[in-house]
Amino acid sequence: MDRTILVVGTYDTKDDELTYMAEVIRGQGGGVLTMDVSVLGDPSRPTNISKHEVAEAAGGTIAEALAGEDENAAMQMMATGAARLARALLDEGRIHGVIVLGGTMGTDLALDLCAALPLGVPKYVVSTVSFSAMIPPERLAPDIQMILWAGGLYGLNPICKASLSQAAGAVLGAARAVERPQRARPIVGMTSFGKTVLRYMVALKPELDRRGFDLAVFHATGMGGRAFEVLAAGGAFACVMDFAPQEVANHMFGSAITAGPDRMEAAGRAGVPQIVSIGCYDLIDFVGWHRRPPAFTDRPAHDHNRLLTSVSQSAEERRQVARAMAEKLGAAQAPVTMILPVRGGNEWDRPGGPLVDEEGLAAFCDEWRAVCPANVRLNEIDAHINDAAFVEAALAQFDAWLAAGIVKA
Repeated sequence: MDRTILVVGTYDTKDDELTYMAEVIRGQGGGVLTMDVSVLGDPSRPTNISKHEVAEAAGGTIAEALAGEDENAAMQMMATGAARLARALLDEGRIHGVIVLGGTMGTDLALDLCAALPLGVPKYVVSTVSFSAMIPPERLAPDIQMILWAGGLYGLNPICKASLSQAAGAVLGAARAVERPQRARPIVGMTSFGKTVLRYMVALKPELDRRGFDLAVFHATGMGGRAFEVLAAGGAFACVMDFAPQEVANHMFGSAITAGPDRMEAAGRAGVPQIVSIGCYDLIDFVGWHRRPPAFTDRPAHDHNRLLTSVSQSAEERRQVARAMAEKLGAAQAPVTMILPVRGGNEWDRPGGPLVDEEGLAAFCDEWRAVCPANVRLNEIDAHINDAAFVEAALAQFDAWLAAGIVKA
């Protein structure tokens, strides 16, 4: 039993399925700890961690949960207790991964439990609502894994066993294979899009490497920004280069491609120095196969692929984005520099590009100058974000902070 997996679920209703997954893990040579998070009933046999222990860890009791007659409140209590106990078991070295099984109730609890465990701890959710729009991105742990529990709402059958056995094998295999972050070198967190749109990462990565820093680049398409925020909040980065803040606009204007309402805030709250810029600030990304809202149907747009369509913002919308960014950065507890490339923020807005809008760019720049917070240093450069001058400006600020000890080597 080289690795032990915590198996979590409501054993009063899903005993057979949870027991099956535990047997698969044991059959592959893994160890198992079981945790019951049910409220109403009892498992067919005792679990390693009872529902009473889970409730107690949350500061409550099962009797109180039953007396309240509120299933939502009861499961939130169990989620709190389960998350606390899972983290304690991890810190004690008793578990090396977790798998949670559930419908909407169990999935709600699973999101809290997985969020309590750090990056690199295998965390699998087997759910009847995996990948559903019901699951908000801001509640997903950065490296959470999900598998659809097809045909498994009630009882074991050949279809659902395929999902359950895959998940059980996957979490054990991940626990054996994972390379947990060692933090041998400090990390710079960066946001970007692919090289066809934004290119600064290509030049910055080797330069940061020479300075003794690893670079982690996050794809700013909702989930990437969410992971970036979670890790920034947890102190994973020595500095952030948040050069692609487009998810701020996505959330403001109702796109489903959102990183949540607190995008561009975590690093500031955590006291992490920030170099920020305007990569794709002027766009709103919509799901390519969704019907666009009426207000955006006649806008200039670029179909990046079948999944994603980028729509150009109006001048007034760009002013709103500038104000929103300024408000978020104005609350930062560490130095912030805004590099403002006045010739554009993505490859599509260059002269002759499909989404060029010089008046819109000028509106954003004017608004930013007007609302730039006192704690934010504004560095305007007569260049495009994909020009070499932008990289030089970013490195100059980074090096100055490094020399001053603001960025810790």
